[in-house]
Amino acid sequence: MTERIDPGGTIGILGGGQLGRLLALAAAKLGYHTHVFCSETGCPASFVATHNTCASYDDHNALDAFAGQIDVATFEFENVPAQTVARIADAVPVRPSWKALEIAQDRAKEKAFFADIGAATAPWRPVHSLDELAAALRAVDTPAILKTARLGYDGKGQILIENATDAASAWSQLTNDQTLDSSAAPFAVLEGFVKFTSEISVIAARGLDGQTQCFEPVENVHKNHVLHTTTAPANISSATAKTAVGIAERAAEALNLVGIVAVEMFVTSYGGVLVNEMAPRPHNSGHWTLDACQTDQFTQLIRAICGLPLAEPLRHSNAVMTNLLGEGINNVDEYYADPACHVYVYGKSDARPGRKMGHVTRLSARTNT
Repeated sequence: MTERIDPGGTIGILGGGQLGRLLALAAAKLGYHTHVFCSETGCPASFVATHNTCASYDDHNALDAFAGQIDVATFEFENVPAQTVARIADAVPVRPSWKALEIAQDRAKEKAFFADIGAATAPWRPVHSLDELAAALRAVDTPAILKTARLGYDGKGQILIENATDAASAWSQLTNDQTLDSSAAPFAVLEGFVKFTSEISVIAARGLDGQTQCFEPVENVHKNHVLHTTTAPANISSATAKTAVGIAERAAEALNLVGIVAVEMFVTSYGGVLVNEMAPRPHNSGHWTLDACQTDQFTQLIRAICGLPLAEPLRHSNAVMTNLLGEGINNVDEYYADPACHVYVYGKSDARPGRKMGHVTRLSARTNT
């Protein structure tokens, strides 16, 4: 297996959502073919990729055939089963590595990882039983959020606990009253509330040669646990921005990352930075880079995993990215009519409430914070 993948090679993408779609388009611009592996028919990426396999993530025959037709693999969401990635990695390079994916898939491992690199988080405790939850509540206090350790995103698998008396009900709801294996890893984590002034994120890219480039911090606003807007640049001090970028760089180095990682953080009233979570893949809060930077997060990922030099991710415009959720896609005509807006529609047929159907980025003249 060679380190560098030259244009003309084929990039395998595990997952077929909008991130995979935009990644396939970026790959095509650089002269690469793409092969998407997705468990659902009609996925957004399948309409623009060179090849598409629709099969279960535990279909060994389909996985082996997929691996035999690609030169390198990456993923567009972190809930790909571990055994799937391991099987692909036996045949071709998977970038970022399974180590990065494994940490991001488990909130307890993720928080321990950030502690190891000297990045602060909200107070938290691992939880595997109702008794452990009661002890965690005494340590963390209320209000707090009980989260599944794995497979949670966009607010899924999260329950607010306002009083310690709510513990039993919250645990029953989160576990669906199932009996847990006492020898298994923690089922959940309890996170204490933090008082913050803003939510920010930084996307770091790291190449095969160890070169690291970071997009500048952006400010995120969530509604109903789903990202609503991203504003670039973030309205934070230069010192806070430097701290945030430093955390993302340290994470990329510690993971020995080849690819990109998005790190979401809270900014406190005194300018401190607390890490919330990370995703070693393209990220919703990086969509603004498609139109406001010299390069974008998707192109940077292709460069990194193929062994090409990373580009300078300099911002040339201010930007506000807004997600088009559910039936919000029906208002897209107003954005089409605005010359300052760049519109992306993902090709999903069912506009369910809260579903990411597209996004729009409005550009304005560059200013610095």
